[in-house]
Amino acid sequence: MTKNKYSYKTIRSPSKEILFKEKKSKFYGYTFPLNHEDEVKPIIDELRTLHSSANHVCYAWQIGVEAIHYRANDDGEPNNSAGMPIYGQIQSFELTNVLIAVVRIFGGTKLGVGGLISAYKETAKIALENSKIINKVLKTQIKLSFEYEEMDTVMRFIKKHQLDAISQNLHLNCEIILSIPKNKVQNILGLLKAYHKISVETSA
Repeated sequence: MTKNKYSYKTIRSPSKEILFKEKKSKFYGYTFPLNHEDEVKPIIDELRTLHSSANHVCYAWQIGVEAIHYRANDDGEPNNSAGMPIYGQIQSFELTNVLIAVVRIFGGTKLGVGGLISAYKETAKIALENSKIINKVLKTQIKLSFEYEEMDTVMRFIKKHQLDAISQNLHLNCEIILSIPKNKVQNILGLLKAYHKISVETSA
């Protein structure tokens, strides 16, 4: 994945099922947006239920931008003949926060390790080509703390700079949490220094 500290590429939504055939074996490909590793098992279990006659449900996933986590699973196919070719397509398309699963139904003719690598790679590639790939902007949270008398000042600042307030606690001692694109954080922090009655904290 190409390093970009401000944005990343992923898929918008689960893809439609695609089918790739090789020597009577059927390979069904799927892609899913992914935010947590815990989401993987229920998806794979559902695919096993959907394709109850399948011999293998192989997959690969990657999560993260600054700290990358990934896994490739051959599900009984020869070592590195399925999961890694699938994962290679995640890398080739420079994606993250994505799961690709390929379901194989054996057609009676062995493909050999080379044939398997090619088939799983091609199925993953077609599945991604049928997915809506999007760019997502990385954001940082900033907490503003201030007394109620500063409310109008803070709200004008938020409106002027078109900032996204994701949480607010507006009592005598007020707090507002802003979600700001990483490429704008330093500029916003610099502007906030002029407001001495507003305390600013940034997320780690």
